[in-house]
Amino acid sequence: MAHHKSAQKRIRQTARRTKVNVARVGRMRTFVKKVELAIESGDRAKAQDALRQAEPEMMRAANKGIVKKNTMSRRVSRLSKRIKGMPA
Repeated sequence: MAHHKSAQKRIRQTARRTKVNVARVGRMRTFVKKVELAIESGDRAKAQDALRQAEPEMMRAANKGIVKKNTMSRRVSRLSKRIKGMPA
């Protein structure tokens, strides 16, 4: 256990940030899952709309440092590539 005031404060801050970050990751995964389900259903318009909503969430997570920017860019790219490959 921390014995200094600054260390105790650090523990509180870390716990608070962890909760926020976990919530952001969960939110991002939910949006990605909606895109995946739309792709599975075969509805291209619905998938494009879902990706349009998911992309800002994904990039926000990257900008906040929760996941690496290149990782999110790659995932967005792969999702959009899958949607482009769908029959119109």
